[in-house]
Amino acid sequence: YNEHKHGLTKWDFLPISVQDLITEMSQPPFIQWLENLTGIKNLLTDPNLEGSGLHQTLPSGFLNVHADFTVHPKQKKWQRRVNVLIYLNKNWNQNWGGDLELWNENMSECTTRIAPNYNRVAIFSTGKKTYHGYPNPISCPKGEARKSIAMYFYTEEKNPENYSTNYKSRPKDGLKKYLIWADSKLISVYSVVKRTLGLSDDLISTILNTFSKFK
Repeated sequence: YNEHKHGLTKWDFLPISVQDLITEMSQPPFIQWLENLTGIKNLLTDPNLEGSGLHQTLPSGFLNVHADFTVHPKQKKWQRRVNVLIYLNKNWNQNWGGDLELWNENMSECTTRIAPNYNRVAIFSTGKKTYHGYPNPISCPKGEARKSIAMYFYTEEKNPENYSTNYKSRPKDGLKKYLIWADSKLISVYSVVKRTLGLSDDLISTILNTFSKFK
């Protein structure tokens, strides 16, 4: 309920040009530049691209406002610190929507909007109250899509703060806020189960797809 978008994290399926860019962003020169920009030292990249990689949202797609998960699903000491988003949308029409919205901590107002224009890069910190998303369904025509490359950077901590992805309702969402809250709680339970049992998203997707064949 809280999102309607697609993601690709499997390295072998990424275009060579995207592989080259991600590789370049994982090298010391870029990481040092990012550390100087953010003031956060000892940043680490994720070779498994958990939740990152290529993102695409088709017509009517959306991503409700949320704060991201704060600890890497497999590296228990890795605290997520910085998001880097690169937009790939040539000739994006402002009337289609899709602006990245950054909200304040008490979810009373959107403080910043970033249009997903081609070659634009959005860099922001990640924490339990760094709320962002594009909650209004985009209205691009069929054949167009909101596309981006996402890279997440971490630091290794002794006692990282561990929070699941937390979706939040906006003041104008009305009764929809209860569905947003319920979906967010289900995601939290799913994250705990996955982390406790050491399950992967691929395995769970396979199980769900198997069950769906018997409906």
